[in-house]
Amino acid sequence: MSKRAKVLIVDDDPINRLVLEKTLKVEHDVFLVESGEKALTFVKTAQVDLIILDVIMPGIDGYEVLVQLKENPITQSIPVIFISANRSHDDEAKGLELGAMDYITKPFSPSIVRVRVRNQLLIKQKNDLLEMLASIDGLTEIPNRRYLDENLAREWRRSKRSGTPLSVLLMDIDHFKRYNDCYGHRAGDECLKDVAQALAAQCERGSDFIARYGGEEFAAVLPGIDKHEALEFANKLRNAVNALNIEHKASLNADHITISIGIATTQSGKVYAEQALLEEADLGLYAAKDAGRDRIVAR
Repeated sequence: MSKRAKVLIVDDDPINRLVLEKTLKVEHDVFLVESGEKALTFVKTAQVDLIILDVIMPGIDGYEVLVQLKENPITQSIPVIFISANRSHDDEAKGLELGAMDYITKPFSPSIVRVRVRNQLLIKQKNDLLEMLASIDGLTEIPNRRYLDENLAREWRRSKRSGTPLSVLLMDIDHFKRYNDCYGHRAGDECLKDVAQALAAQCERGSDFIARYGGEEFAAVLPGIDKHEALEFANKLRNAVNALNIEHKASLNADHITISIGIATTQSGKVYAEQALLEEADLGLYAAKDAGRDRIVAR
């Protein structure tokens, strides 16, 4: 693994926790909790790459923890290895049917645990890479519409839960069809790539991202950003595209490539779902175009 994986150990027996920690801490960052309830709380706020989960525990048992992990879109892809003193094949089958990736019986061999953890992390690493490739736009190499939809839904839920603002920007390259007609589709593709990279370069926070929305349209998702801050960010994006100074002699509003931007925020009082946020941003975008393009309109 290129970086140290984060492994959560969930076991009510302190000796088992310590032995597993000693077994894995050389290669991985290890976190310990003693109950299913604490495990579910832990994964709400911390990123975890793999969970080693005891089956028999007071309160919520390992099976129920796994069910709740799989029901949550944020945690459903975390690989889980069950560890149990119960050697029944029926119990092992139950765990695997619920979605566990492996089942280790106690007493366990530390070397076997290390190998099985390493194998599951390698599988996760490959799956994460495939997922990432499926979420990248092939032309511009920035996130695609699928990534946008999935992450906007996630950020929307987080915004509603925490009461923090969420802003969305929709952008359109002005008179792009005229650009293609004038310079050709190959030049159009290069223009799209240059604009996409210029936009993405403005995202300094890890939570912000730019995605290709479709055609010559792009979108930005800005968690924790209110209307005023979104306007400031939109001006950065507009200035970054103007700074490219890509010639566009067929444009009706400038001699170079420009963008129009619509902004929507959860604080507007008009937004009740993530799709409504996109719709409000789209209305802002159309208003910016109607006002002459190379403009920003916040709803």
